[in-house]
Amino acid sequence: MTTTPTVAGRLVAFMADEIFPRHLEMQAFIENNKPGTRPKFLATLQEKARQQGLWNLGLPELPDNAPGTRLTNTEFAPIAETLGQIHWAAEVFNCQAPDLPNMEMLVKVGTAAQKERWLYPMLDGKIKSGFAMTEPNVASSDALNIACKITEDGDDFVLNGHKWFAGNVGLDCWQFIIVIGKSDPQAEPHARHSAIIVPVASNGLEVVRHVPVLGFQHRAKPHGEIRLNNVRVPRENLLGERGKGFAAAQVRLATARIHHCMRSIGGAELMISLMVERARARKAFGKKLSEHDKIREFIALSRVEVDQARLLTLAAAEALDAKGSKGARREISMIKLAVASACYNVADRAVQVFGAMGLTNDSPVADYFAQMRALRIYDGPDEVHVHSIARHEFKRQQEREGAPLLRLLCRDLSLQ
Repeated sequence: MTTTPTVAGRLVAFMADEIFPRHLEMQAFIENNKPGTRPKFLATLQEKARQQGLWNLGLPELPDNAPGTRLTNTEFAPIAETLGQIHWAAEVFNCQAPDLPNMEMLVKVGTAAQKERWLYPMLDGKIKSGFAMTEPNVASSDALNIACKITEDGDDFVLNGHKWFAGNVGLDCWQFIIVIGKSDPQAEPHARHSAIIVPVASNGLEVVRHVPVLGFQHRAKPHGEIRLNNVRVPRENLLGERGKGFAAAQVRLATARIHHCMRSIGGAELMISLMVERARARKAFGKKLSEHDKIREFIALSRVEVDQARLLTLAAAEALDAKGSKGARREISMIKLAVASACYNVADRAVQVFGAMGLTNDSPVADYFAQMRALRIYDGPDEVHVHSIARHEFKRQQEREGAPLLRLLCRDLSLQ
């Protein structure tokens, strides 16, 4: 197997030689074409990446003879950080969301037929996918609220519901969506939902619109609002077991959160670099911004917070590799909270350092700010993860052996 440092080194070189020099060209193309359209040079870059062994890097498990380099979550984490510096870079290496976590879902719970039809073309970069869990009409932070109906009719499932923030909607080669819906409303709460593969060409699947994020229309990776109006799919499109949609989704959510966090950290590193360059080049009140104490404070706090977030995320990746998604829930919730906060703080400071330019799309700053504010909602809002972390901590302390510390260390026992 190719070692991680070699892969990481080749990736850094590829980014410097091929990705950064094409960024403004990609931005111009995105801004002047319909959402989801791809420039011809992207396919050329993808072929170069594949020839260099920089393809399908984020899947620890791959089918035999599938193209790619098998990397653990711990090995892939720094690579995800490198990819996160440029918002479109991951697609060059077939490591983009939501396709990468969807591929992992298919690898782990897909049938042989589902892998043949959907997974292998994705591994070759020929098709794209979406994931539709969040709904506009319910508080989807409590997944039990998800109301999209999945009913049976003969040999088919029929879906009716309203989803939004489904990824890749309208993208070139967008072929299917994994939909989470309620299939067994009378079952125990956590056994009511199932995951279904829905081809985007299905009758009754309506794309309502592309959803802007804080005013930014993500034309490169558009989020979509969709309606499912009596969408009929065959039973064999059930992904995983019936009534275990949350378990199937958890397969992708844990690794997706690692990837999201590390890509966000990569973006934060870029913001720090841009802030430093801007501060060195810009003057205000008779001296360079880099000489003002407040700007230096911005840089110092950003460095501390990003390095803390990285270490916590690498620890979570190790926990995920060692204990699986269920065993690493506490660590995953911790990074989702900590990284979203740290990267949002960095983004906010970057806007301040760039001033008026930081509010426009003339630099990556405003877009990164919007994405980092959204990260505090994506994959569970901050408040949900705070609750989860606290619950784990109370349980951990309750299971701690020995006499209560309050009795041992505090004189005034009435405090208890």
